[in-house]
Amino acid sequence: MFILDCTLRDGGYYNSWNFPLDVTNKYLEAMSAAGVDIVELGLRSLINKGFKGASAYTTDSYIRTLTIPSTLKVAVMINATEIVGEMPQNEVLQKLFPNDAATSPVDVVRIACHVHEFVKALPACNWLKERGYIVGFNLMQVADRTQEEVEALSLEASKYPIDALYFADSMGSMDPVQTTKIIGWLRKHWQGPMGIHTHDNMGLALSNTLQAVKDGVTWLDATVTGMGRGPGNARTEELVIEVADMRKQSINMVPLMSVIRSYFQPLKNQCGWGSNPYYYLSGKYGIHPTYIQEMLGDSRYSEEDILAAINHLKVEGGKKFSFNALDATRHFYQGDAKGEWAPESLISGREVLILGAGPGVAEHKVAIESYIAARKPVVVALNTQSAVAQSLIDVRVACHPVRLLADCEAHTALPQPLITPASMLPADVLESLSGKKLLDFGLTVKANTFSFAATNAVLPNSLVISYALALATSGKASCVLLAGFDGYGADDPRTKEMQKVLELYKDANALDVTSITPTNYSVPTLSVYAMQGV
Repeated sequence: MFILDCTLRDGGYYNSWNFPLDVTNKYLEAMSAAGVDIVELGLRSLINKGFKGASAYTTDSYIRTLTIPSTLKVAVMINATEIVGEMPQNEVLQKLFPNDAATSPVDVVRIACHVHEFVKALPACNWLKERGYIVGFNLMQVADRTQEEVEALSLEASKYPIDALYFADSMGSMDPVQTTKIIGWLRKHWQGPMGIHTHDNMGLALSNTLQAVKDGVTWLDATVTGMGRGPGNARTEELVIEVADMRKQSINMVPLMSVIRSYFQPLKNQCGWGSNPYYYLSGKYGIHPTYIQEMLGDSRYSEEDILAAINHLKVEGGKKFSFNALDATRHFYQGDAKGEWAPESLISGREVLILGAGPGVAEHKVAIESYIAARKPVVVALNTQSAVAQSLIDVRVACHPVRLLADCEAHTALPQPLITPASMLPADVLESLSGKKLLDFGLTVKANTFSFAATNAVLPNSLVISYALALATSGKASCVLLAGFDGYGADDPRTKEMQKVLELYKDANALDVTSITPTNYSVPTLSVYAMQGV
């Protein structure tokens, strides 16, 4: 049985494979003391785009700068995409591995393959074996494949002298029962050593690994603190304890716990790998964990955005990560807009005051209320904003299905009518709002576009501010005033997104927009304190 720790490879997705040399040497000492057998020091690659640290390339010359205990074998991983392209496979391999195993510090080479790359990548096994390397193949995303497909893969693998055939729970969707089932399918034709690489979306990474051991798997992956893409992996500090018991082996955990305390735990606190309810849902529905990782790292995505994206990807499919697909998850209204209520009946010729969620509303509450009493604008509150007196708010607007679902109790308790694309909302949202007076103003999303009709509008996104601006314009207001749009930091993506909305709205030759409380956005400003009357 072998424990293979791949922290410096899988964890590199969080720090661009840039591990300090002193940390790496402490890590290596800790791995040896904890009973780890193989350390995968990183990727080996010919791709050089943007800065990446040493573990993105893991060259022989770099490995020789490290202090590697004699008890450890050294592994590197290559991605099959690099050896199944236009360049002849042997030529790529020669560039990646110019030295034979006898003169290289690398002992083990693993090849990570998607199912569609597997057959083309397999001949690399012969080339590497001829040069003395131990060779592993990691099959990714096999959990959602049929029995026939998995057995066919095992047949292809049986034709080559692979030292370890791995399967990876890429989506973190497996449980111990499914783990056993897939091992059985792979055993139809493959009789050699097997390995497992588990992800912890649903908190089952260690359980699945230990079940695999019971089923005869002998190569076990793990990472320190579970550090790895998305929710991370089985944790080395737990797996070594379990395997030491099986081996009846004495291990020293002190160096490992020390390097966790000094380096890995602070980095985990900063980067946030590890399972959470979002990763749990991604595992449950077979959604690539990178979607969750990207959204958690992007402040534009609120809690409801992430949940709505998961619901979208559950239906549309999210097994392969795509930035385009991720962007589409924030745009829920496609196709022709539907709507039955014309806002002109409420708004025509009047000022519209839109109350945002920023602290400026509460801070300038008295002045805003005095302005409303004096000028009688149409007061539109976004979502459940309630910093001013309820009696002064005419209507509320909300259009995000998940936000509506989250706020349904609040909306049903609030006295104002709710303007929302009612005829386009999912049935569960409408049911949650039963008994609430809804004014049905439709919308559709089209990139970089604002246009306005009597009962609906085309918007560049499904943000509630875009919807409120369209409402005022379709209602033929005299102008739009903003309060509580304080803005975010200059580098915050939400600032850029909001600024783009305002610019697109201005380009649409729509209404004049002015903020009457402090704002960081590039819009004209007035003081609410000069608008109350004397």
